Amino acid sequence: MQKRKSCKNSLIRRLTLLSKRKEKIFDSIDETIGNTPLVRLNNIKRKLNLHGNIIAKLEFFNPLGSVKDRIGLAMINKAEKEKRIDSNTTIIEPTSGNTGISLAFICAARGYKLLLTMPNSMSLERKKMLLFLGAKIVSTPRELGMNGAIKKAMELKKKTPNSIILNQFQNFSNPEIHFQTTAQEIWDDCSGNIDNFMAGVGTGGTISGVGNFLKKKKSKVKIYAVEPEDSAVISGCDAGSHSIQGIGAGFIPKTLDMKIIDKTISISNTSAFNYSRILAKYEGITGGISSGAVLAAAVEINEKIDMKDKNTIIIIPSFAERYLSTDLFNDI
Repeated sequence: MQKRKSCKNSLIRRLTLLSKRKEKIFDSIDETIGNTPLVRLNNIKRKLNLHGNIIAKLEFFNPLGSVKDRIGLAMINKAEKEKRIDSNTTIIEPTSGNTGISLAFICAARGYKLLLTMPNSMSLERKKMLLFLGAKIVSTPRELGMNGAIKKAMELKKKTPNSIILNQFQNFSNPEIHFQTTAQEIWDDCSGNIDNFMAGVGTGGTISGVGNFLKKKKSKVKIYAVEPEDSAVISGCDAGSHSIQGIGAGFIPKTLDMKIIDKTISISNTSAFNYSRILAKYEGITGGISSGAVLAAAVEINEKIDMKDKNTIIIIPSFAERYLSTDLFNDI
């Protein structure tokens, strides 16, 4: 009885101390970007009999639910610093959705106009969120992929006075922000105990920024790129249509540093869907389709005995609710 009372008093003291903490109020939503958590996937390791540890960085903890919040902020900050945008500027950007959403919430907070070009194959949730945030959308044919969206953005820029394309596929603020923030967070949270890093490749910004940082800190770290099996251009195959939204742009972006990639793994649409569901079922983590692709690749390498007790860090780029209208939720 005395022990129970002591524990209760201890809890009360802790809660009292927490309530007296200095209040932290942000001046803008964009100040909340970053410092996302790492979670060890213990249940998946046990249920799938894996030898290594898979540790997921949950980028959907960013304010608008994806890893792209980092680059949206970085690209706009750079354009402001270089005085390339003002209150009358129209920002134009080709996007598969998540970068557009990230730009949209920052543009809303700072008063910029935003015009996006996006393949019409992207999820309804992405489109509605963009409109909800005040962005304008021009859809492009599915079969033209991101190349079609990029071409349309360039056409619109010619017709739109005082406009700018930030161009996530060529803007080096993209990998730089991952070098400065994402990579540093991973290194600090793992105390440098990292053997492998793995990310899906869209613009290549995440894998290039984090990969370069980790290679500088620890040259033995292996960097794995994940791409769609049906559009495996990094592996030297032809571009094609696929269902893994957010990765597999169909070309090699300038923001992708091919030199730091040790191995590329191609994942099928089916595997991406299945492993996104496995992530939710076994870990309670609801990542999107490309999250499933990266997990599938991580499971593939950690089935090998030489991965015993090694740590593989993976990026979970976005939240599953952004894909409710896709095949990911077909059987529900």
